[in-house]
Amino acid sequence: MRHLFLPLLVLLAGTATASAVCDVKGAKLEEAIAAKAELRETANKQTVRDLRTLRDAAIVLETYKYSTECERLVEIVRALAANPEKTIERGGDTDEDKAEDLMEAREPKAPTPAETAKPK
Repeated sequence: MRHLFLPLLVLLAGTATASAVCDVKGAKLEEAIAAKAELRETANKQTVRDLRTLRDAAIVLETYKYSTECERLVEIVRALAANPEKTIERGGDTDEDKAEDLMEAREPKAPTPAETAKPK
């Protein structure tokens, strides 16, 4: 009888691990921002926005049941927030054309007339 329950316990343990929730809140990004003087400097607002965007992306991944990807993104956010000097140095891209392209890509696009035409 004991041998029958052992596979069931193993199966349940595996299921619990597989459905583990991505701990976005556990990354404590806002606490890290508050604790690091570099991240509170005005010149580094974009870095802080980027970290928050990555955190928000992790939340979206978790919502759509991409737990593994969410966990990886949370690891990246933690690493970036833990070493703000290196993060700021790596993210110091000041290419204005690139920035304009990113801003344009973020703007919602209106559907083309062909997409809104009703089928006959």
